[in-house]
Amino acid sequence: MISNWQWDTFYDSFPIIIQGLGITLGLTIACYLFALIFGFVWPFLNQIPIKPLRWLFTWIMEFIRSTPPLVQLFFIFYALPMIPVIGFTLDPFTSAVLGLGIHFSTYIGEVYRSGIEGVDKGQWEAAKALNFSARQKWSKVILPQAIPPTIPMLGNYLIIMFKEVPLASSIGVAGILNLANSYGSANFRYLEPLTIVAILFLVLSYPSAILINKLERKMNRRFEKSEPTGSKPIEEVKGAVSQQ
Repeated sequence: MISNWQWDTFYDSFPIIIQGLGITLGLTIACYLFALIFGFVWPFLNQIPIKPLRWLFTWIMEFIRSTPPLVQLFFIFYALPMIPVIGFTLDPFTSAVLGLGIHFSTYIGEVYRSGIEGVDKGQWEAAKALNFSARQKWSKVILPQAIPPTIPMLGNYLIIMFKEVPLASSIGVAGILNLANSYGSANFRYLEPLTIVAILFLVLSYPSAILINKLERKMNRRFEKSEPTGSKPIEEVKGAVSQQ
């Protein structure tokens, strides 16, 4: 295998792969931002007081999570335009953002839900006792306490998404895997471009995973120092709100 290695092919394909890496990183950021924003919707849809609607949204969420993201990409890009009346066509990049963004939003929604449920019961009661509006309760009391513990898990999903984004090459997004495969098929040389792809993913993913692990340990130590037991008094909530 080593004797078959061609450095000329390696150097020739490297700029092309780097170009694809830029597209892959851009797609990762776009999908992640979509999932972060849309993920906020799921915890609220699953708490709707109307049971049939709550069951419907729960089923939709489970359906999306149980279906391979590659199938969802194919459906959005190839099948969606064929649906009568409501069907429409999207370009490959937008289809990838929509498909991967919705898929990962269901997992990020669960992260948000666990963070919200982790807020001390006394904080909810204190916000209600102080007659806060729904906006004040969520923006000044619940979310500032619910989101920080979820940051390490959200970081993990960013790394996972970065490694799943090459699936978009299956619908024509000119990302890192698509360009490596195109170079290989045009020159009958797959070894060098795919090796570059693997190295780049390792170089970018491994340090990010180490940083996320350090952040997670730091957050765990922070919350271990804070008192998790008991309901906090109303005066404490008042003080926290007044400082914001």
